[in-house]
Amino acid sequence: MTFIPRSVVLATVAIAGLAPAAATTAASSAHTAVAAVTSCVTVTATIPVGNQPIGAAANPKTNTTYITNFLDGTVSVISGKKNTVTATISLGMGAAEPFAVAANPKTDTIYTGDGVGGSTFGAVSVIAGKTNTVVATVQVGGSPEGVAVDPDTNMVYVVNEADGTVSVLNGQTNTVVATIPVAVGFGPIGVAVNPGTNTIYVANLRDNTVSVISGQTNTVVATIPVGAGPFNVAVNPSTNTVYTADFFGNTVSVISGSTNTVVATIPVGLSPLGVAADPSTNAIYVTNEADNTLSMISGSTNTVVATVAVGPSPRDVAVNSKTGTIYVANNGDNTVSVLNPCPK
Repeated sequence: MTFIPRSVVLATVAIAGLAPAAATTAASSAHTAVAAVTSCVTVTATIPVGNQPIGAAANPKTNTTYITNFLDGTVSVISGKKNTVTATISLGMGAAEPFAVAANPKTDTIYTGDGVGGSTFGAVSVIAGKTNTVVATVQVGGSPEGVAVDPDTNMVYVVNEADGTVSVLNGQTNTVVATIPVAVGFGPIGVAVNPGTNTIYVANLRDNTVSVISGQTNTVVATIPVGAGPFNVAVNPSTNTVYTADFFGNTVSVISGSTNTVVATIPVGLSPLGVAADPSTNAIYVTNEADNTLSMISGSTNTVVATVAVGPSPRDVAVNSKTGTIYVANNGDNTVSVLNPCPK
């Protein structure tokens, strides 16, 4: 999962080739397209967390959700049963600025991508879910803003935005075993894994592409053009479908994992940032940072079927595939919105 400071978001508008006026026009069009949708997803709780919550990841096996707090250098641990913060984990690196977070349900291990203030490198904090303690810190490249785990291979993939690389960590040894140049991608940000195909997908914000990496060879095997400003990426392994949240285009690009082509483009809300897929229901959830909403997309029809108001400046989103519960990190008021899915 991924975070970019708002100042960087605005600065990259020009780099991405979208003038502010063009971006505003596109945003207005996308907002009109979704405004009439009636929400069936409901907010059931709002949980206070740390300062500037950014990343979100759920472990369905333990019914626990993890939220990175950028300014605190901490991770909030939320019990899905109680809807309360049961622990706050300090990353113990003074200058740590945690961006993304991912969980391996098979090993009950959590990984955060941490920028380190004043440094040219970043780190990954390895957290034991059983004890809520940091058990290792692994140095990676600069600005590690995306993290994803393949639970089948126990490999962790970290996107280093400043370096234009992907670090591959062995989850058993907590060591970097490969560094993959994302040569065709400029500004790599988000990352997701399809365990069924051993394939990794990297969203490249500034050149509007997704790099496809083979987990077997650790090489880029395809590059897919998508919408404007892909910030985050998610995979539904049950359908072998990939989704990108296109921040500047106010859309979600739908990619066939079989053909590595975009098969649909879906208008959502304003400035979509986070995206998560529920393989149990084939529902996709997208946070819209500029209009404080969450869009729910049907993976069967590739249409928005629900739109619901959440907290201010929603960033990342996570879904518990066992309970269907959705968690949204609201950067604007330091909370997490907890939502129930639409009735089946």
